[in-house]
Amino acid sequence: MDTVLVIEDSRAMQRTLQRLFEADSLVVEIASDGVEGLEIFKKQTPRVVVLDLKLPRLSGKELCRAFKAHMPSVPIVVLSANAEIEDKVLLLELGADDYVTKPFSPRELLARVRRAMRRNGAKTSMVSNVATQEVGHEMLVFKDVQIDFTSMEATRGGRPIPMTAQEFKLLKYLARSPERVISREELLNEVWGYQNYPSTRTVDNHILRLRQKLEPDPANPRFFLTMHGAGYKFVPAPAASGKQS
Repeated sequence: MDTVLVIEDSRAMQRTLQRLFEADSLVVEIASDGVEGLEIFKKQTPRVVVLDLKLPRLSGKELCRAFKAHMPSVPIVVLSANAEIEDKVLLLELGADDYVTKPFSPRELLARVRRAMRRNGAKTSMVSNVATQEVGHEMLVFKDVQIDFTSMEATRGGRPIPMTAQEFKLLKYLARSPERVISREELLNEVWGYQNYPSTRTVDNHILRLRQKLEPDPANPRFFLTMHGAGYKFVPAPAASGKQS
């Protein structure tokens, strides 16, 4: 059965979340502080994490970073009383899959947790140009770039390239649909979990960083193309003409 790890220091909230998830046939593990949560996570990897931000001993932000470094495929749904957009952006860029503000609707939280589980499930067959090696790593290779989504490692021309968890997520989503034009709204919804941020520059900034790290000439992109008025598309094998958008 699927296990949800709840990391929350409020006893009342622990009981509420335990009843909610067990009623939906999920096994619930509970940790009351950050250190305990990290120990449980490393001992037996859960299917999904529901994480409060303000925790004793180790903060939710530090935990989010640690979880994604240890096992990036496990989805994280953050619970917080803080509705500030800056905090949401920071957490999502650290690798969190969704951000739910307290007080919340139990049905909405459950739906978001289930959506995160589906979105971050076994997707090897969905990823374009991804080969499953003996150790089960998901790989993307184009030009002189090699991306290991499982270990979150990237190289270009054999040299390591530092990338954030959110950059890996964005690249993986683009790679599943090569040549398809994907709107900013779809990327915000599916990669960041945003619903109503039409003016955000988050997508543009992340595409710019992918170009700077992975394109031979970031000013004249060959792989990450802007389709003006529509969005972006990933072209792993550009045409010989080299004409760019």
